[in-house]
Amino acid sequence: MPNDVRELDDIDQRIVAELRRQGRLPNNALADKVGIAASTCLTRLRSLVDRGVIAGFHAEVDPAWIGRPIQAMIAVRLRGDARGAINEFSDRLAGMPEVLNVYFLAGADDFHVHVAAQDPDDLRAFVVDHLSSAPEVALTETNLIFEHKRGRLAE
Repeated sequence: MPNDVRELDDIDQRIVAELRRQGRLPNNALADKVGIAASTCLTRLRSLVDRGVIAGFHAEVDPAWIGRPIQAMIAVRLRGDARGAINEFSDRLAGMPEVLNVYFLAGADDFHVHVAAQDPDDLRAFVVDHLSSAPEVALTETNLIFEHKRGRLAE
């Protein structure tokens, strides 16, 4: 996985920047904005996907509109003897309907888990049933999210 942005030429960087701003941009409009032919744009876009530069396309849905208006970031610390279960644990979390994102971290906490719940009781049940009761979990700390603003990189 390349970490060096210099591996993307100027055109690829412009394609990525436009898609960050407007991910639903049709190929011909993207090509116009970048200043290349539509066929060239499509070839480059496919290459960006194949190389993993663009990891996917998705719609970001406001969880409140699907009945989950309560969001929280839950810090999770695993027990010292559970280090071998990190991948299995994070995969299990990522597959749960309440979970929006799972972040594996360096530092005191092992994970931050971004969840959306129907109400405070639903959030409590998630923490108790899926985290606190898990044998590999040593500690959790739940922080409610009042507001979220997307950073510039995600534009």
